[in-house]
Amino acid sequence: MRVLTWNLFHGRAVPDRPYSLLEAFAGTLAGWEWDAALLQEVPPWWPAPLGRACRASARMALTSRNLLLPLRRAVAQRRPDVIKSNGGGCNAILVRDARIAEHRVLTLSRCPERRVLHAVRLEDGTWVANLHAQGPDRLARADVALAAQTTLAWSSGAPAVLGGDLNLTRPQVPGFDVVAGHGVDHIANRGLLACGPSTIPQRGDLSDHEPVLVALRKEAHDEGI
Repeated sequence: MRVLTWNLFHGRAVPDRPYSLLEAFAGTLAGWEWDAALLQEVPPWWPAPLGRACRASARMALTSRNLLLPLRRAVAQRRPDVIKSNGGGCNAILVRDARIAEHRVLTLSRCPERRVLHAVRLEDGTWVANLHAQGPDRLARADVALAAQTTLAWSSGAPAVLGGDLNLTRPQVPGFDVVAGHGVDHIANRGLLACGPSTIPQRGDLSDHEPVLVALRKEAHDEGI
């Protein structure tokens, strides 16, 4: 299973462009090879069209700055460079070539910003969880610890992946092995093995975060070897 994590910077580029970049992000994501994509800082109206462009199932969980969302959206669709993060936000999980059997969401905090953990259970029993932790480090560590504990409880011993923007450069993820990362974006897993080193797909000037991609496989004893 190839897992990607990417913070979409609220659909913006560096330098900013004064128009919607939905098609650019959708085309870029669609062109990469992955099975599960963990996305953060996603405009809330993007998960469905991103899923269609990538031929993937999409699940989302709202995060912060979504009050009066229709007004925020109206500005963000025209001038994302002006409204920036105030356009509204969500986390999204996209899954290709596998059925999503279950989707769960846990609110980690409401102040100063709403942060959530959300996860999907795939048809083979594997759980894939997505997190955008708070800053500074103290709050980020608390979010990561609670997200790890919750993902382990939800998965009940099944293989699990926990990734996203952890807001830590060297995170400790209790119960998981961190197998890929760049900056504050990381992928950790339990019951799976990395098939090789992680890679950073080319994103051009989209977002201010690098995407991180890693291939994982089940451990030998889970495959009956």
